[in-house]
Amino acid sequence: MNLKIRETTPKEDSIIAEHFYQMWLDVGVAEKLIKPNHRDLTLEFIKQARQDLFYKGFVAEVDRLIVGSASCQLFTGLYSLILEEEYRKYGYIWGVYVESSYRRKGIAKQLTNATVEHLKSINCTKAILNASPAGKPVYESLGFSSSNGMQLDLI
Repeated sequence: MNLKIRETTPKEDSIIAEHFYQMWLDVGVAEKLIKPNHRDLTLEFIKQARQDLFYKGFVAEVDRLIVGSASCQLFTGLYSLILEEEYRKYGYIWGVYVESSYRRKGIAKQLTNATVEHLKSINCTKAILNASPAGKPVYESLGFSSSNGMQLDLI
């Protein structure tokens, strides 16, 4: 397998948007629960994140065919960011996706490593992500630990 991991260009944002959509379907979200304008929403999000949050996208190519992608950016937080960046400057990894026929070949690990390297390059102190049950072992093998995030369903 001739695998290459590389940064995306803005022209490839639509690939990231499609993979992000497919990722939600793969984790069991019903198509009717995904907004019809999901592509436009994702493209606008990426555009804004590229301008304001040091966004980078990465793709995995096998024999010049894009088979996976991942994105990362600064995490802007869920509350006021009052802590000094030297202590807390988080990066967020999202949308790690590999087409089903290319899974279990280490591609998601390599995509995640590319995002981690980018977050290190912008001086992040921690990388965070939300893992699917299938993705959790991948991230744990890279040194990610489970967090103390807790959830309560309200509906």
